[in-house]
Order: sequence, then structure tokens, then C-alpha cells
Amino acid sequence: MTTPAITFGLDTFGDVTRDADGHTTSLPQVIRDVVAQGVRADEVGVDHFSLGEHHRDDFAISAPDIVLAALASRTERITLGSAVTVLSSDDPVRVYERFATIDAISNGRAEITVGRGSFIESFPLFGYDLADYEVLFAEKLDLLSLLRTEGPLTWSGTTRRPLTGQRAYPTTAAGGLPVWVAVGGTPASVIRAAEAGLPLMLAIIGGPPVRFRPFVELFRDATADQPLPVGVHSPGFIADTDAQARELLFPHFKVNRDRIGRERGWPPVSRAEFESEADAGALFVGSPETVARRIADTVTVLGLQRFDLKYANGPMPHEHLLRAIELYGTEVVPRIRALLEGGTG
Repeated sequence: MTTPAITFGLDTFGDVTRDADGHTTSLPQVIRDVVAQGVRADEVGVDHFSLGEHHRDDFAISAPDIVLAALASRTERITLGSAVTVLSSDDPVRVYERFATIDAISNGRAEITVGRGSFIESFPLFGYDLADYEVLFAEKLDLLSLLRTEGPLTWSGTTRRPLTGQRAYPTTAAGGLPVWVAVGGTPASVIRAAEAGLPLMLAIIGGPPVRFRPFVELFRDATADQPLPVGVHSPGFIADTDAQARELLFPHFKVNRDRIGRERGWPPVSRAEFESEADAGALFVGSPETVARRIADTVTVLGLQRFDLKYANGPMPHEHLLRAIELYGTEVVPRIRALLEGGTG
């Protein structure tokens, strides 16, 4: 049996880390460390490396494209993308031009994943009104989709001045950049991606992944005439054993989740909740054998073409992140492929 057409990636938001003594790492050093992590992902054969955009003090990356440009000159084969570009508070023309430039530097390895953003700091920072949250994303996604033709554009909307025959430069060797749409799991968001004719990336950050199957089926039905890939982005962490992975991750995961929870009115995460998510939810944490089995199950039940693991979750030290990347590329992904092919993994 041939290997299923599926690829595997790693994502990070550039979480601000701590060193082995508990000291907080500076933002510039975190960015340099993320570059080193991307280089390691390329070395161990991971298919994709994607960076999220945030504008707050617990995440170091506010300009993923700049970090990806640095990686473009230090990597050889890995796809370099965003996870996500907050399109609502950016300009689609500039987004396309920046990633087309990365594509040139990397010899055709750039891609964009766009979303509305679950964090809203970029809206006041760049002067956008949250009352326009829906229309900003809808119109800018429409324009970005047209930009992929790389020809003269005629476009009009309510959120920016119209285009009348202009083009974005540089153009790409392939004639257009890959663009994915990230959604949190609402029917309207799924249909929006389908209507744009763009692949779907489901952000599954809580609960059993199987509960997202209706959204995959909705997308499949809406794109039946021209099938498009579906991917999943979920958090996780890998160490040599299940116990080690959980013990290393929990305190950092709790710091991250509890801060976001305080901002959104969630109660603090308990160890029992963490263990439940690690056992059967959206947290892919454990040894290579455990994580491979759980990812393979998710790929199978949802019929995926891509799985991206968000390997950084809170202030985990850089050296542990490097080890997780190494295990993902050298042990987890080969085991997943063996499991999907009917082997023992």
C-alpha cells in the first residue's frame, strides 16, 4: 500500500521561554531560538514550519514573515509559512508581496495561512475597529484570493480603496502562492474557506478531534466539484517517555493557558483537565509511540491531508523544544506513516 498523501508540520507562536534556572529569555533571543528550531525541523525532515503572529509580551513573533525570511536562507527543503497571518488587520497586497519575496529567497517554499485571529491586540494597534471584525476578514480574504492569480486586478470593497488594473510584485515562479484558511470550527468559517476555493486548516485546541468531523464533511460537500486539502493544527509536546513529556509540559502549559484564561474568563486549568486532554483530547503529548498513534488516529478519523503540531506551549526551555522537534521528525512522523500504511508503527 502506498503512503497516504499527507504532510506533517510544526507550528510555534514564539512563546517566551525560560532557561533551566527559571530566568525569562529576552524577546530577541527567543526569535533567534525560533530560527534555530526551524533549522532543526528542516534537518530532521519535517515538511512544514509555520509561525504565528501576535502582538503581546508572552509571544515574541509579531512579524512571522521576517523570521521566515531569515529561515529561507538557512533551510533547504522545508515549507515556510504563517500560523496565522491576521489578515483582518493587515493589507492583503503587502501580505502577498512579502510572502512572494520569501518564496523567491527560499526557491518556492513559501505559503500563507490566514485567519481572523483569536487574539485582538492587532486591531487597536493598527487602528482597526473591532466592530468591523467580520467584514474586514471577508473582504481581505476575497482580495488575497484574487492576488493569487498574479495578474492585473480589478477589485472594490468597503475597507480600502479599489484596485483598477494594478499588480503585486514580485510574482512567483509557480504562478501563485499556496494559501490556507485557518478556522476555529464554525460552519460559517468553513463555508467561507470553501467559497474562496482555499484549503482548510482546523485549529483543534480542546476536546476530542472527532467532534470536528461534521466540519470536515461540510467542507468536503461544499468543495465536491474541486476537492481541497484539509489540515489540523493542535498543541502537543514530545519527550522520550509519556511520563517525562507530561511532567515537562504541564507547568508551562498551565502558565500559558491560565494567562489566556484570565483574559477570557476561564477558570485555571487543573492537572485532571490536562491529563484528560492528553489522554483523548486535542493535546498530543507523550512519547514518540504515543503521539504517533494519536496523530494517526486523528488523521484517519478526519481524513486529513496535513497535520501540524504546535510544539511550543508556554515558557518551555529552548533545549526541550529542540528535542521535541528532533523526535517529531525522526521518530513520530515515520511511525505515523507506518501506522497509516497498516504497519506496526
